[in-house]
Amino acid sequence: MTNPPSNPTGISSGKAPLVPPVGWMEIGSIVGAQGIKGEVKVYPNSDFPERFERAGERWLWGTQDLEPRSIQLKRGFEIPGRNLYVVQLEGINNRSQAENLRGQMLLLPATDRPKLSTGEYHSQDLIDLPVFHQVTGLEIGIVTDIFTAGHEVLVVSVPHGDGKTSEAMIPFVKEIVPVVDLANRRIEILPPPGLLELYLPNLTSQKQDEDRESNP
Repeated sequence: MTNPPSNPTGISSGKAPLVPPVGWMEIGSIVGAQGIKGEVKVYPNSDFPERFERAGERWLWGTQDLEPRSIQLKRGFEIPGRNLYVVQLEGINNRSQAENLRGQMLLLPATDRPKLSTGEYHSQDLIDLPVFHQVTGLEIGIVTDIFTAGHEVLVVSVPHGDGKTSEAMIPFVKEIVPVVDLANRRIEILPPPGLLELYLPNLTSQKQDEDRESNP
């Protein structure tokens, strides 16, 4: 996840379900064809390369599907520096067939989750968690995405109070995100000075007003 736009896969909201069906988890989204032999490019939603490189059963899920469709992943590899994988799926033998899969999700059963070490989290568990400022207790917004740019970054949708929102990019490092409480569904952050102001102009104005009041 090397690029930080709000929709890094380039998939429009009308081409793929927003969430996988109950009992399943998304491991990646197909974003296009690679070459002419049926290979597809996959944008990963998983930190486990073996899910794209190890042969075995996966499932496809698209807007027209009533149930996930079983398919065999034959082989795959990562494109260096692109945070994309190229995979060959059984029965997909040409570019036209590969392009027809654009926008579909690759799934695994939700029970197929590798065990994580302390301080590690499945990306999907963080989506939709509210984010609070640890000092003020103020709710900042909701996690909508996670991408990698040297380190992981939380994309937080921050409401302005006027019906509009901004996307704040919060580095997912212990110093800035000291608390991830999945049991109570909350994340607490300690943003360095100026970080939130990059995405919240009204917060800058509010701070200036507070400074004027404290220093008449």
